[in-house]
Amino acid sequence: MAPQRHSVAVRPLGSAAVHGHRPPANRVGDDVLLDAARACVLAVGFRRTTLTEVARRAGVSRMTVYRRFPDARSLVAALMTREFRGLLDQAAVEAERAAAGGVRQRLVAATVACVHRLVENPLLRTVLELDPELLLPYLVERIGSTQRLAEQFLRERVVAGHRDGSVRRGDADAQARMLFLTAQAVVLAPRPAISGVAMSTLLDELAHHLDAALRPPADALPPAEAADNPADALPPAEAADNPADALRSPEAADNTADAGGAR
Repeated sequence: MAPQRHSVAVRPLGSAAVHGHRPPANRVGDDVLLDAARACVLAVGFRRTTLTEVARRAGVSRMTVYRRFPDARSLVAALMTREFRGLLDQAAVEAERAAAGGVRQRLVAATVACVHRLVENPLLRTVLELDPELLLPYLVERIGSTQRLAEQFLRERVVAGHRDGSVRRGDADAQARMLFLTAQAVVLAPRPAISGVAMSTLLDELAHHLDAALRPPADALPPAEAADNPADALPPAEAADNPADALRSPEAADNTADAGGAR
């Protein structure tokens, strides 16, 4: 008797979603849910984003989403943290490649690059256009987890700049806070910031501003960097620490000699 042959149907990968079957919850990564949440926010804004819609876009059950995130606010908070961490990493890599010199130059370059990326980021732009009031508590009441992430990024580089001598000595927490607040002012007010000013020009000015705030005094700089200090290019009357030094010009000397001859 010939043996019976049993054919086994092999379901191609991804066919579960095609046939309406959802993948098990433990096989769904957070990135799948965050990607779906991102698409929702970009389409309808934060306030109209629901866990039900996120589940539909991700092709999972609502309970799968609820097990990871209790509400839409926590889901979007995780999305913003992921988005911002990625921007910081990209800005740091760009700065390492582009900026020469010490830690200060790379810190300034990374901060400016991150500001530029945030201003152009579609997710943040959508929140600013559709739900700007959601950001108000983080401007007047508290610093959020995403903001803390940015401040820590800046603080680590300020401390490194203290070590290599390229950043002015000071309270690292206060310096990082001022860097963060300066950058945030541009990021959260892009329209007023570029009203009548090109973005590239504004970013160049931001770089000069940050560099001047972090640059050590000329006598504390390494020799090669001290030679490039803009203060060296000032006229003697402006560069002198003592205003009386500005009077010691050839003209002043002639006047003094004339006064001596008159006596």
